[in-house]
Amino acid sequence: MTKDTATPHGLAPLYLAGFTTAFGAHGVASVLGAENDDIGMSLLGLGLVLALYDLAEVVLKPLFGALSDRIGAKPVIIGGLVAFAVASAAAFAMPSVLVLAIARLGQGAAASAFSPASSASVARLAGKERLGRYFGRYGAWKSLGYVLGPLLGIALTHWAGISAVYAVLGALAIVAAVWVACSMPSLPVLPRTRITLADLAREVTTRGFLIPTLMLATSTAVIGVAVGFLPLLATRLALPPVIGAAAVAVLALVSTVVQPVVGRWRDAGRISTRTGSSAGLLVAAAALVLLALAPGTVTMFIAAAAFGLMTGTVTPLAFAHLADVTPHARMGRTMGSAELGREIGDAGGPSFVGAVATAWTLPAALAVLGAVSAASATLGWSALRPTASTAD
Repeated sequence: MTKDTATPHGLAPLYLAGFTTAFGAHGVASVLGAENDDIGMSLLGLGLVLALYDLAEVVLKPLFGALSDRIGAKPVIIGGLVAFAVASAAAFAMPSVLVLAIARLGQGAAASAFSPASSASVARLAGKERLGRYFGRYGAWKSLGYVLGPLLGIALTHWAGISAVYAVLGALAIVAAVWVACSMPSLPVLPRTRITLADLAREVTTRGFLIPTLMLATSTAVIGVAVGFLPLLATRLALPPVIGAAAVAVLALVSTVVQPVVGRWRDAGRISTRTGSSAGLLVAAAALVLLALAPGTVTMFIAAAAFGLMTGTVTPLAFAHLADVTPHARMGRTMGSAELGREIGDAGGPSFVGAVATAWTLPAALAVLGAVSAASATLGWSALRPTASTAD
């Protein structure tokens, strides 16, 4: 099978791959944080080890995305999943501080390979008429990994030790690799024209790429802040730690439920990237301002649900838009570059809020991020225009 048609049989292993990278990113992070004292890692060391995953993704995702265009997405996905399993096996066999750091870097590098290649494969397999539906499902499985990862990771560690987390991650990666090898069609490598650095610069600064990627980056900045600062806010309000964790879980669950629905609406012409993404970012902006002005248990959960609604709306619409305006011959490069934008937002959002909160206050920092989200929504609304096949 070489034509670009979508079937559940061909796409399901990609959903498992998406779940695996999300589980690896958040599940391991939560476990390392919880077990920090037991494994003898300093707070600075913990921060550096956690950052290795994102650092590898920022550097490598565009490169592996371009490689998938050159040699085909399937071998890049399989190779990345196998490498992820190898890195997990190393941490399982010898969970010392050094090996855990190397494994974290290896997992991030491996995810940098199979994540953009998987997104490009979803785009090619789905077809123009069903981009929203299948990006919605793919994103929902990733969100499920984000919410279940910390819960499963801590439960496995409590039951059988930190090595059990890496054993499960390695097993998931191997199952996904075998499933991709057996079930995913081998998409043909399409002819490509030679490009210069100037050509690449033009590609990533076109409105069709830059605006959806900016909106994705803004949404991940808000999510990064929510995951890191909602538990902190709960602590400052003298609430039990479980309240902050529960708020983050609500965020991920709402995103998981919303993404497939928004994807179907997009394909049916009931919602556009321009309208849906702008509205989602405005909802997040309002929630940030609400949280800044009236922090409390109720507003925390209202804001968490709003953030989940935002990412559940922006993610499938923006990725479907990118896939719709990108030739298949450079789909991997586009998805890798777009995911780089998301990673920058994920790292930059918490850093920005932390800096503003240090210089001012946390409520003021949240309000400033709300203003940034509103500005991104306004820019998206004014800059996005209809494409040939969608009502954007």
